[in-house]
Amino acid sequence: MPRSRPLVLLFTLVALAIADAAHADRGHGNHGRGGRGERGEVVREDRGISLNQAIALVERRYHARVVRSDVRQEGNRRIYVLRLLDDKGNAQVVRVDASNGAIF
Repeated sequence: MPRSRPLVLLFTLVALAIADAAHADRGHGNHGRGGRGERGEVVREDRGISLNQAIALVERRYHARVVRSDVRQEGNRRIYVLRLLDDKGNAQVVRVDASNGAIF
């Protein structure tokens, strides 16, 4: 294989990664974390927040990473159930009302 071919491949992969990250930042992706419930899909309530917005909100507020997400219907409300893991390894579960973004 010619010497320049691996460099071209490397630059192509970097460009694709950058484009994918920019695409995810606009709420179209899964934050680069696959296999975590329905996280790859953008779930949006008519007047509420999407699952991706709920994840970003909780990660900022709790300074922790969402490691699992579930979407549940409780009565007439859609609830995002998010499992968090902080830098110290502590886990906790946070629930977010999809209609208004309230955390409980």
